[in-house]
Amino acid sequence: MTSGFEPATGGTKRRSLVQAMPLWRLAFRPFFLLGAIFSLVAMLLWGGFWHGEMLLSPYGGMLWWHQHEMLFGFGAAIVVGFLLTAVQNWTGRPGLSGGSLFALVLLWLMGRLLLAVPPDASAVWLALLDIAFLPAAAAILALSVIRVRQWRNLIFLPMLLLLSAANGLMHWGAIQFDGQAVREGAHIAILLMTLLMVVLGGRVIPFFTARRLGIAQPTPRPWLETIAVGSVTLLVILLWFDVLVALPGPPMAIVALAAAIANAWRLCRWKGLYCLKEPLLWGLHASYAFVCLGLAMWGAASLGLLDASLALHAIAVGGMGTMMLAMMARVSLGHTGRAIRTLPGIGVALGMLLLAAVLRALLPVIWPQLLPWTLSMSVLCWVLAFTLFVWRYARLLATPRADGQAG
Repeated sequence: MTSGFEPATGGTKRRSLVQAMPLWRLAFRPFFLLGAIFSLVAMLLWGGFWHGEMLLSPYGGMLWWHQHEMLFGFGAAIVVGFLLTAVQNWTGRPGLSGGSLFALVLLWLMGRLLLAVPPDASAVWLALLDIAFLPAAAAILALSVIRVRQWRNLIFLPMLLLLSAANGLMHWGAIQFDGQAVREGAHIAILLMTLLMVVLGGRVIPFFTARRLGIAQPTPRPWLETIAVGSVTLLVILLWFDVLVALPGPPMAIVALAAAIANAWRLCRWKGLYCLKEPLLWGLHASYAFVCLGLAMWGAASLGLLDASLALHAIAVGGMGTMMLAMMARVSLGHTGRAIRTLPGIGVALGMLLLAAVLRALLPVIWPQLLPWTLSMSVLCWVLAFTLFVWRYARLLATPRADGQAG
């Protein structure tokens, strides 16, 4: 991903707002910063609840809120921030900025506030407000891509809309007190995030690695790419069918294991072993390895050999959390005109997230009796990791580019 782009066009008032407030110059700035802050606060509240401290009485209850907000509060913010920044490079058109960006961020913030401290209002209206964020972002993305007829990048539009549908399913479960619907919505959302990581990871991880090492990027093998992406896509489809008609475990397990093997093979071709001295690279490779491991664990869970929660957390913490932190750290440097080098503490932060995944998803497989302790330590690792990111990147994200360019 390149970091150069042209300044957004528009009226004098809009240009003045963008110049006066660097935070609103491009989507990665507010969404990465606020998403990171929100994730560490939300995890602190979850840790307090786990230890018997009711610091919040959110919409849906703490268990629903924790699942939902880590996916649709934190996760959705980072995904939207990345996509609405990347689309500028894909299309050559100015990205979302200024007042329009502020409005989208405000919509996201209102969802977080009203779900955390619900007013005396209809749950349906709260749900609709929260659900509106992803379709709004999808519409902005679609307009940019369609204008230049870059049909290849429209793949992200159905993903965002399906994520919104999974969000709706979780809200439906909360309103109807249907725990099964909540679980299904959360599971679908995690697998959709997995699909996003597989698609985006396949584009950027080998590119970043080859560029940093000064070597040729490995030539994709079409059959392997088809199986790697197609198997995860099929897994998402099967989960949607499972909402309507309960499916037997073996078909799900076969597809999940095929996805794990194909993506692990794909990962091995990206030369990750040569990146051990560069945290921004090994963080991406390690996060993708956790995606593969989580898919394999999902297959085992489908056969009743493992608790599904462990597979979900392998993907959510080791895969999603680590990949998002590594991407945020790298993208923020490039798009603020700085050298792509690991800032002090970020390697430690990435290591803490990987440790959090081991504590939350892997150790309990061997010693389930340790779960209360490992969960608490996992929460602490997550909080420290994102605290380090905010400490190192808050000023960088809120100030103008180092090279004086727009964005």
